[in-house]
Amino acid sequence: MTLYLIGLGLHDEKDISVKGLEIVKKCAAVYLENYTSTLQCRVEALEKFYKKKIILADREFTEKDVEKIVEEAKTKDVAFLIVGDPFSATTHIELFKTAKKKNIAVTVIHNASILTAVGITGLQLYKFGKVTSLPFDNPHVETPYLVLKDNLSLGLHTLFLLDLRPEQQKFMTIREAIEILERIEEKRKENIFRKNLHAVGCARVGSDNSVVRYGTMEELKKFDFGKPPYCLIIPGKLHFAEEEMLEMWS
Repeated sequence: MTLYLIGLGLHDEKDISVKGLEIVKKCAAVYLENYTSTLQCRVEALEKFYKKKIILADREFTEKDVEKIVEEAKTKDVAFLIVGDPFSATTHIELFKTAKKKNIAVTVIHNASILTAVGITGLQLYKFGKVTSLPFDNPHVETPYLVLKDNLSLGLHTLFLLDLRPEQQKFMTIREAIEILERIEEKRKENIFRKNLHAVGCARVGSDNSVVRYGTMEELKKFDFGKPPYCLIIPGKLHFAEEEMLEMWS
């Protein structure tokens, strides 16, 4: 019996790999995490395409009931479906470790992740520095700003993953993300996040209707990116090839 961690990719029910789909169809239980990101389709579309009943696993369920999922894999094949790639979030690494410690077989099926899909912007992936998240409801957090500061000092690009709560249909927008960073800077009385600093806003990366926009902070705050999910990138030192590609998105 095996626990399968299966990446679903970034768009819809058809982004799953052939290998992943074959495994889902043979599993006795199929879970879907619905808190680290969201697909551009409903759960019903997944169930119809996979021909399986899917159990939704929110953050609390996954973090508190890791043992339950792992124990279940002792007696039957269990699939845990993850938007993007299985190891893009630390929670799923914990699931992998727990199963290994209990000597339960674990198989990982990788897929596209936002961490690589942002290559569509034209920014070179090896020039990205530390990735950081912007959370909701935490006016005192300064870590994202400090990560940006460190990355810029090294000439590296910064990818901000914006908070989301799919179960509440709540998604942080590009505008909200920029305003959070502006408030942090004002509080710290610094000046790296000036209004004429250029950035890249992205929506629904990996989908058929993805949006990429390059411009100043003020321009991005006014731009309509459409439906979520979103991410924000602040480039570091640009190669001329990166500059040429970014101009295509302006």
